[in-house]
Amino acid sequence: MELRRAKLSDVETMIELINGYAEQGLMLPRSRNVLYEGIREFLIAEEDQKIIGVGSLHILWEDLAEIRALAIASDFRGKSLGSRMVEELVKEAHELGCERVFALTYQPDFFKHCGFRVVSKEEMPHKVWKECINCVKFPNCDEIAVVLP
Repeated sequence: MELRRAKLSDVETMIELINGYAEQGLMLPRSRNVLYEGIREFLIAEEDQKIIGVGSLHILWEDLAEIRALAIASDFRGKSLGSRMVEELVKEAHELGCERVFALTYQPDFFKHCGFRVVSKEEMPHKVWKECINCVKFPNCDEIAVVLP
C-alpha cells in the first residue's frame, strides 16, 4: 500500500468512494467540481493500483487547516489506514507551518482515536464557516467539530 498525491484521473473513483459514504449519511457529499478544483489537496491510498482511501488537507489560514473528505474503502476499514492517512495529513500541515488541524465530522470517535478532541463549533474561528454557505446542510449543520490539541 502506498500514499500518493491525487491525479485528475483519480476523480471518478474518488467521487464514488466519498459519495458512497455520503449516501449512507456518514459524511457530506462532494461534487466533481469541488474534487477537480481541490485536486492538489488530496492524498490517495492505493494498493495494487486500486484506490482504497482518500482524504484532503484544506488550508484556511496561516495557523488553521482542515482534514476533509476522508474515506476508506469498506474492505480496508478497521486496518489503521484511516489513522495513517490522518497522520500523514497532520504531518503535511505541520511541515507547512500550520499549527492547528481540525475536522468537521460524523465520526468523532475515529478522530478521538487519532488524538483529536471534540469541541463546540462556537469555539472555531469564523474562517471555518466561509464555505458552509455551499453545503447541502446549510444552515443546519449537524457535523461535530474535532481539533488536534
